[in-house]
Amino acid sequence: MKRLQQTLKYRFRDEALLYKAVTHGSIDPDVDANYERLEFLGDRVLGVAVASLLYRLFPDEPEGNLSQRFVGLVCKETVAEVAKTLQLDKFMRVANEDLRRNENVLCDVCEAVIGAIYIDAGVDAAIEFVNNHWRELIDRNVEPPKDSKTKLQELTHHLKLGTPMYHVVSRSGSEHRPVFEMEVVIGDGRKACGTGTSKKLAEFAAASAMLEILK
Repeated sequence: MKRLQQTLKYRFRDEALLYKAVTHGSIDPDVDANYERLEFLGDRVLGVAVASLLYRLFPDEPEGNLSQRFVGLVCKETVAEVAKTLQLDKFMRVANEDLRRNENVLCDVCEAVIGAIYIDAGVDAAIEFVNNHWRELIDRNVEPPKDSKTKLQELTHHLKLGTPMYHVVSRSGSEHRPVFEMEVVIGDGRKACGTGTSKKLAEFAAASAMLEILK
């Protein structure tokens, strides 16, 4: 764990928290022994930290642009990218080696580490960690990225297919780890579905799936 802490640039007072943060449920299904609860907490801390960072870095941008940047920085793909940069895949405790390459798991572990830092040293330390490891991603993307819903709406208008319509297909999972399935329907009747831990993220996933269909 000392090597991992060097990579994270954070030294834990309680190393047991870090050990838990990199432990997958396939190793230990006990909710107090794997990363699931820490991931739940870290996901929320990450959101606050990124929103605060963007608010300070882009004082002249409207809410729409900030939202686009925010979505790009907290999405599964970006968080998984940070996880790989921090070499979390090498330190994860998993029963199946394929899980080290799973974006969902990488994202969860990275958020769990943030949650562990929050428990270990408080909100300021967790926000500082996010600032250190997300700032390069912000600097790399000068222009706010267009999210999949925006891209899909622009494309359907161009194709004269009207405005995409979204609705909930299902909601599953536990109260603190919900999974939403959303469906998007465009003007010619074509449909696509996507899942996410919130309605908004599921809508983005559905829009991405529809963009693939329209390609």
